[in-house]
Amino acid sequence: MFCFIRNNFPLKTCTINAIAAVCRCCPEITTIYLLVRAKKQKDPQTRFKEYFNDVIFDRLKREQKDVEKKIIVIEGDTSLLNLGLSEKDRDRIKDTDVIIHSAASVRFLDNIRIIVNTNIRGTRDLLLLAQEMTSLKAFVYVSTAYSHCVYNKIEEKLYKPPMKTEDIIRLTEILTEDQLDLITPKLLGKWPNSYAFSKAICEDTVRQYANGIPTGIVRPSVVVSTEKEPIAGWINNLNGFTGAAVGSSTGVLRTMYCDKDLICDLIPADYVVNNIIAAAWDVAHNRYNFFCISISQSGNLSSGDNKYLPVDDEIPVYNCVSSVQRPVTWDTMMNNLKFEGFQVPSKKVLWYGSLWFIKNYYIYIFMTIFLHWIPAIIVDSFLYLRGKKPILLNIYRKIEKFKHVISFFSMNEWEFTNDNVLKLWDKLSIVDKS
Repeated sequence: MFCFIRNNFPLKTCTINAIAAVCRCCPEITTIYLLVRAKKQKDPQTRFKEYFNDVIFDRLKREQKDVEKKIIVIEGDTSLLNLGLSEKDRDRIKDTDVIIHSAASVRFLDNIRIIVNTNIRGTRDLLLLAQEMTSLKAFVYVSTAYSHCVYNKIEEKLYKPPMKTEDIIRLTEILTEDQLDLITPKLLGKWPNSYAFSKAICEDTVRQYANGIPTGIVRPSVVVSTEKEPIAGWINNLNGFTGAAVGSSTGVLRTMYCDKDLICDLIPADYVVNNIIAAAWDVAHNRYNFFCISISQSGNLSSGDNKYLPVDDEIPVYNCVSSVQRPVTWDTMMNNLKFEGFQVPSKKVLWYGSLWFIKNYYIYIFMTIFLHWIPAIIVDSFLYLRGKKPILLNIYRKIEKFKHVISFFSMNEWEFTNDNVLKLWDKLSIVDKS
């Protein structure tokens, strides 16, 4: 049995792709539990059916006619205490063999209460529930390669968190919204946003509450569209780099505060999904090996004596990144985008596509005023005079908010290691590598 703990917000690219990949590559799996919350007067089952109509599931539906029957939707919400699960559903999912936990608020500017309840407390409560799952073989937590972006070099190891799990949860319970907003900059410290801050704590939450559960952490870098599986170029959102690509190709996004010579670490969604699935196998495989060693050393081991076998103190971490083997700069990415974008231009082009990467802040501000705000004022003024709704100024407000959020990442560079990922690749059979 698989259990996917998914994002509270629209289904993430990796989550949808992972469900399709697990069903496609492991047809012997009998049940997949998918936690989904109700939203906008739609119950979880209705929301799932809408997502299941996505083109990414077409191949799976052709190959496995009754695959939808394997997926059981459970109503839950990681922002609520105890995941918002009913007692009936808690008991229902206790036969789970593998948990893939990719639930998170991924909005970089969410307030600290939302981010802590969803990301940190939700992870803690899920691990406490996992302790009750006697057949659990692997728990995989999906973090981010930038969880510890305060360091220049990020290795495949656990780092000291900015705060202890229980301390930050307790703060959100006793302080008001205004008090939390006031102390947030002090809490974040060197972390650029509440999302990265929460992920750094979440990894320590996993370490603290795994408590013998076979566990692994996968850290993807910037996730972009699929490379080939099951469809080349598939993605279901315009977040992050994808939004920048679409914005520049349509001529809306003209400037970015960015050092074009720095490495932009992008990773296709299908690479991430494959890494997550392989990591789950690796974690379970290591647990089995430990089980065999324990039996051989102790003679006999009764099943009743051992709910969970002890595992290594060091939880395996897999940095799912591209920059180690295939480093690509922002400038190279933009040149590729220009070439491909001009070959097949969008029907929604505002004007001729181009994007200026500027690392001098003052020049960047001047060019933003000249290329974004002045054209927006002119266009919206004409729309207003013609009795139509002005739209461009509002679009640029959102774009500037987005650019402010990603500027930390476009003006900095990190050195990653991915030895564990390479070792994991070497462990796979020829068939699984294919």
